[in-house]
Amino acid sequence: MTIAGSEPTSPRDIKSKPELMSPAGGWPQLRAAVEAGADAVYFGLDHFSARAKVGFQVSELNEIFDFLHLYDVKGFVTLNTLIFDDELEHAEQSIGAIASAGADAVIVQDIGIAKLVSDIAPELEIHGSTQMSVTSAEGVDFASLLGCKRVVLGRELSLDDIRKITEVASVATEVFVHGALCVSYSGQCFSSEAWGGRSANRGQCAQACRLSYELIVAGSPHETGSNRYLLSPGDLYALEHIPQLMALGVSCFKIEGRYKDEYYVAATTRAYRRAIDSAWEQISQTNLEQTKFELEQVYSRGLGAHFVNGTNHQQVVEGRAPRHRGIQIGKVTAIAGDAVIVDLRHDVYPGDGLVFDAADWRSLDLPEEGGNVYRVEKLQPTIVKLYFANHQIDYHRIRAGDLVWRTSAPKLVQLLKPVAKPTRVSRKSQVDFNVIAIVGSPLVVTAKVYSQVLGKTIEVTKRSKLMVQPSSQQSLSHQSLSEQFGRLGGTPLQLKTLNYTAESPAFFPVSQINELRRDLVAQLIKQRRRAPIFTRPRVVENWLRDQALRVARFPEVSKTGSDKARLHLLVRDGRQLSAAIEVAPDSITLDYLELYGLRTSVERVIEAGIEARVASPRILKPSEQNVIRFLHSLGCSLVVRSGGLLLDLLKLEKHSRPILIGDFSLNVANVVAAQLLLDMGLDFITPTYDLNGQQVSRLATKLDPRRLEVIAYSHLPVFHTEHCVFCRFLSDGTDSSNCGHPCEKQQVAVRDRTGREHPVLADVGCRNTIFGAEAQFSAEYLQRWLNVKIENIRLEFVHETAEELYEIGKAAKNALAKRDTKRLDSVVRRCARGGITAGSLFVAANQENIYC
Repeated sequence: MTIAGSEPTSPRDIKSKPELMSPAGGWPQLRAAVEAGADAVYFGLDHFSARAKVGFQVSELNEIFDFLHLYDVKGFVTLNTLIFDDELEHAEQSIGAIASAGADAVIVQDIGIAKLVSDIAPELEIHGSTQMSVTSAEGVDFASLLGCKRVVLGRELSLDDIRKITEVASVATEVFVHGALCVSYSGQCFSSEAWGGRSANRGQCAQACRLSYELIVAGSPHETGSNRYLLSPGDLYALEHIPQLMALGVSCFKIEGRYKDEYYVAATTRAYRRAIDSAWEQISQTNLEQTKFELEQVYSRGLGAHFVNGTNHQQVVEGRAPRHRGIQIGKVTAIAGDAVIVDLRHDVYPGDGLVFDAADWRSLDLPEEGGNVYRVEKLQPTIVKLYFANHQIDYHRIRAGDLVWRTSAPKLVQLLKPVAKPTRVSRKSQVDFNVIAIVGSPLVVTAKVYSQVLGKTIEVTKRSKLMVQPSSQQSLSHQSLSEQFGRLGGTPLQLKTLNYTAESPAFFPVSQINELRRDLVAQLIKQRRRAPIFTRPRVVENWLRDQALRVARFPEVSKTGSDKARLHLLVRDGRQLSAAIEVAPDSITLDYLELYGLRTSVERVIEAGIEARVASPRILKPSEQNVIRFLHSLGCSLVVRSGGLLLDLLKLEKHSRPILIGDFSLNVANVVAAQLLLDMGLDFITPTYDLNGQQVSRLATKLDPRRLEVIAYSHLPVFHTEHCVFCRFLSDGTDSSNCGHPCEKQQVAVRDRTGREHPVLADVGCRNTIFGAEAQFSAEYLQRWLNVKIENIRLEFVHETAEELYEIGKAAKNALAKRDTKRLDSVVRRCARGGITAGSLFVAANQENIYC
């Protein structure tokens, strides 16, 4: 059987051998990654990491890099969260420590942190995290402008998308090839922030996407059968696509899983190591089915290539279960007292951990029945009776038809143990020795080894103190020297070749040869350890001081300010637009499902004497760049939601450039990031939803507050996803070409376990945004923003009626004019059908003084 991607690739198709990068949540995973063949390992610290539950201490950095570089493995440190202003000095200290330890690169999300790394440790390589939401060559170029030498592309890209990016990308690219998928674009998920005050952009994802939801269509529940986990994707598996990805020129393949154990790291790293080497050596991949079987058993929610093969909305979310299930080994045929009779698809063994997947899907939210097998009784070739330890299972909850999954397999664990838990790391680098023996002269030995950490060959030469003697009996020979220089046990080196040159028979003591070998090995190992990278101290302190002077240049703002506040309304359809025009705000932003009708709506706004704005998509793929030209052709202000689009617009001559408002999706969380974007050419900045009400106020005191635009009323965009709920559950189609566009005909929401109904809307790229049911609003924080002279206040509407929009808009206009938000609070509470919440604006009692 031929499996897609298994065919060998021509050497001329592969530009260079890509790096394999593995995750490490701790020392066991770090060792397993090195033993299994990773070229690089990425890991976080116990702060500023997108996986907040795992991480190393700063004090461990030197030991980590000594270990990794000993075995010629690169180490990349993740500082891939948003950083708040009061954390900038801590971030500076962390950057200095990372650079001083000899890190090979630092992975960042926050553009302000990219700026700090460039200022503090300019020699430290910066990689743009997948949290930057990069999905186009323009996005890569934007990250490059920030100092990134490599950019991790979004996991929602197809092979064709990746090809279009790598063909013109200004810096190296990296892609995920295995592991968990977020339903949202990384960096664009606010569900944890909205519903639990735990920001995913701060490493505290609460995994709300893994919960069950009920689909609500036109106000009524819609039958989805056993698929209750509407937003829980399967795991990525691109092993069979490695040759194609290599041919595209991707620089690094990355395995997800810093929360996974060492067995997962060992299995995935070994599998992808073999796949990369096979493609590089023009050998077809073998045993793919068995390898996939093992990877599914170690950990999976169901493996698939998903977006790598292009969009197919029927495949990404199966929806039956949100957690690791392993391998489906069979189906229950009957219950026999204290045993279960199963029709097997795969063998089962004593010790295996099994779970029973209820035939009655309505019980999916209940805990699964499961336990460890202690005896297997074979009844027929595929029929077995399984016995479990006492009291492990409630047999009344198991019924005929239940699927049986093996979640753990001790036999596989034992097979993986030498790699996952090596008693001694066996990884070796190939070293070449050249020996020259001339009688009457020192013995000259040169050792060479290639270092992937340094990207070059290291060469060391040693000359003996003793002179080479003429030989009477025991002459030096290629064989004897190979034997002596091959004694590299206990070192991370292995003899590859030895060249021996002599003019006449020569003698040299074995003990001295061994001493030379030990000295050479020590020098080779020392030289391939990366030296500490120079750091510049006190950058943050100096930057904040300079920024304070900068703000002081606006005395009319920082001292007296303006009492004028401008109201901006965002609408999503024609009926809302009509109501917004009646309110007569300072601007109206059009955020429509389709581009059709935009031009006419822009003209309506302009004719009403109101500033017209259009909101761009948050995501633009390579095939969607014509959207940029269309948006610019409208001749109105633009709300910019991606770095790639921003870069393209900034290339325009300033006199022909529209007013640009950087939206929340640019994830501006600190004054460094905000000022950087303003200096680039943005006219206004909207802070990220990760900032609470007081942090927004504080940001206004460090910038010209006239250039901030804050969102005072909205339904938080909790998920922004390539996965289309409409296509998956309301059609049999695979994408927009054959789904029938139910998004244009149906009002859809997802209902959570508390009964809240969260509206779902599609955008021009068929991406879905799921909005919070409750409106996020706080009259208290709005009043504080007005008090610190923030002038630009935005209200964003989702599913509000024209009447509700008009009432809220009119009340907001009056509140801003009077600079009193009390009446506005009562109007919002009355009109917001799903209720209101402070949401991400909320400041806990113990934080009140932190941000003042």
